[in-house]
Amino acid sequence: MIDRFKALPLWVQSLGAICVGGVGALAQQPFGLVPLILVMLVLGFTALSASSSLRDATCLGWIIGFGYFLITLQWITAPFQVEAQQTAWMAPFALILMSGGMALFWGLAFVLAGFSGRLWALIFTWPLVELLRAYVFTGFPWGTPPQALVDVLGGQALAWGGPHGVMLVMCAVAFAIFHSAKMSKVVTFGVSIAALAAILSPPLAGSAQLTEHTVRLVQPNAPQRDKWNPQKYGVFINRLLQSTQAGDVPDLVLWSETALPYLAHNAPGILQAAGEAGRGAPVALGILRSDGPTLYNSMVVLDPVGQITATYDKHHLVPFGEYMPFRPVLSALGLHAFVDMFGDGFGEGGGAKTLDFGPLGKGLPLICYEAVFAHDVGGAVERSDFLIQLTNDAWFGTFAGPEQHLAQAKMRSIEQGLPMARAANTGISAMIDPYGRVLKSLSLNEAGYVDALLPMPLPPTVYSKLGDLPIALLLIFVTFMALLPKMTVGRSHD
Repeated sequence: MIDRFKALPLWVQSLGAICVGGVGALAQQPFGLVPLILVMLVLGFTALSASSSLRDATCLGWIIGFGYFLITLQWITAPFQVEAQQTAWMAPFALILMSGGMALFWGLAFVLAGFSGRLWALIFTWPLVELLRAYVFTGFPWGTPPQALVDVLGGQALAWGGPHGVMLVMCAVAFAIFHSAKMSKVVTFGVSIAALAAILSPPLAGSAQLTEHTVRLVQPNAPQRDKWNPQKYGVFINRLLQSTQAGDVPDLVLWSETALPYLAHNAPGILQAAGEAGRGAPVALGILRSDGPTLYNSMVVLDPVGQITATYDKHHLVPFGEYMPFRPVLSALGLHAFVDMFGDGFGEGGGAKTLDFGPLGKGLPLICYEAVFAHDVGGAVERSDFLIQLTNDAWFGTFAGPEQHLAQAKMRSIEQGLPMARAANTGISAMIDPYGRVLKSLSLNEAGYVDALLPMPLPPTVYSKLGDLPIALLLIFVTFMALLPKMTVGRSHD
């Protein structure tokens, strides 16, 4: 097969590579065809093996990545449809540019492995560039291949190695399948069956141990195009208040990100109404607040009379959404119109921190995009008893985006061994146990609330203790050792 692939024209190879990436993307939510992520990785090794030059290896790696991200990140077009008359034309350019940019990391993995002359090096360079993707330029690790495993047995390994450790194992398994195919069909069959068992089996049997504390997740279902419309403020605020006042009194009420369309200091009456609606239970909600000229995307906790007792400011901001990267550089280059189009952006909070919720224990707030970053969730000084995510997934459309964002929330729970209470504006709001399983939820585009018992945390996981550093050092060291002979030969020729 490899010889036949080599004989094909480059454009045919490229077409095949983009299809390989696209097939791998079908393992992600909402498609959920999990075995296809392994198929993509195996064919990635096949493409590298069939590459006749370093240039071809780089191109094929980039094209596989482009096909993968083109499907995985298609939800990026949704924000441009909110004000479609003005911004819809930008959607395809945003998707192509983002997919091409993310694919550069995969091209780097293939060029490093190709330069080393060792096919097995891709086992380490592929996870290494995924780790870089989580950190470089503030990071964007959305849609990493281990995300596809979150609902199957193999995803439980996130508690041990985090996303990058699991990516290393996935690449090792893919290489074993590819390599054994050249030696023995029996070995290939055995390795493939073991891998399929890990990615097809349900994660665990039984249920998580629960506390006696009830958390209410309120979902107002405010479409993004209506969320900031003054004529509709009353509709969504009434939904929030009515859902908070309904039924039995919970122990904690959560509203979504920017649940109220006012700055905190301009909304004392509404905050009082929100606090009173909790009937003695604290109400935690997302709201914008200002500190002098600086605006923050925040979560505040209200007491029964609506007074703010605790505040958390989002610290991992969205580039081009919540701030303009390289603002001074762009201004110095004379691109003032481009910079001014984004305004001053939001202020950056002080970092991850826990808040005390009394009998419920300590909660670690995450606002929207912050739940994408495994290292941010583990960045608090002290371990929490549960995670809180307030998000406005109305930006992400009604197809892949909300499903993938929920999958990443599940990943964070598994990695830390902590439950997560997730309140989303348009959905999917959910109570997630420490194994990443959804116990109760509200569907997408549904207004209302759900009461769920808060699960108990598990003991600290290996990943929660060690983080990314050990796996990062391993990946860097092995990649360097794989490249060292080639670099030494290069110097000797000089």
